[in-house]
Amino acid sequence: MPRVCLDDRALIRISGKDAEPLLQGLITTDVGALAEDEVKPGALLTPQGKILFDFLISRDGEALRLETTGDQAELLFKRLTMYKLRSAVDLSLQLPASVTVVFEEDRPAESYRDDRFEKAGLTVFRLYREAAAPDASVADLDRLRIAAGVAEAGRDYALQDAFPHDVLMDFNGGLSFRKGCYVGQEVVSRIQHRGTARRRVVVVTGDAPLPPTGANISVNGRSIGSLGTVQDKSGLAIVRIDKAGEAIARADPILAGDVPVSLTLPAWTGLRFPSEADEASA
Repeated sequence: MPRVCLDDRALIRISGKDAEPLLQGLITTDVGALAEDEVKPGALLTPQGKILFDFLISRDGEALRLETTGDQAELLFKRLTMYKLRSAVDLSLQLPASVTVVFEEDRPAESYRDDRFEKAGLTVFRLYREAAAPDASVADLDRLRIAAGVAEAGRDYALQDAFPHDVLMDFNGGLSFRKGCYVGQEVVSRIQHRGTARRRVVVVTGDAPLPPTGANISVNGRSIGSLGTVQDKSGLAIVRIDKAGEAIARADPILAGDVPVSLTLPAWTGLRFPSEADEASA
């Protein structure tokens, strides 16, 4: 049973009779559709529609739980405290908090299915209780995230610099277009309905080991994105898929730093590079 312990996490618990209505009117996730046994991605956006904070949301009995990185936790907690005003809501912060990630078919007791990986056809669970000692590393989890096209803030994109569409939240269950208004909703709805999302997460495969996180992805000397998580010859990046599609159509070399690479969109999204989509419809 591969188990990875993450020691850089924090947990925010939101309880009280107004907890669900409060979050439903703030965050991107449809809280009402959240099952008892699952974890969904979510974000609190800026009014301009960019990701201000990201997290995973799950139910904790009658309360709700947000799992986020330790470096976001205190600011996110303060922001939620500001929004709650006189609502019947209690907030508590556990920092630091250890979270165990398990990837296998057999479900551990009291675990939560990570819906991001489920979309990619992989079985991954998260534990918010004391668990057995880990027998896998964060690098193993990174390899799984790369294969699945699951991006994370800080590793693959900077907060306040990415729209939810950029990191596939319109496909992985973290972005609702059916519930009512929330912060930044008008902007992301406009992106969705106009089909104007041009930056997307891609899986990068190098001809040689890839350069470090942050290296430019370029075509003919022009940057089209930058590397995120890297493991040897594989990695994640957020790139302009229109520019990448043009390069693929022309057979122009795509480089990560100085390393020739190929780019693929995660198959589970059904997305294609614009040039490929044009050829398919011709």
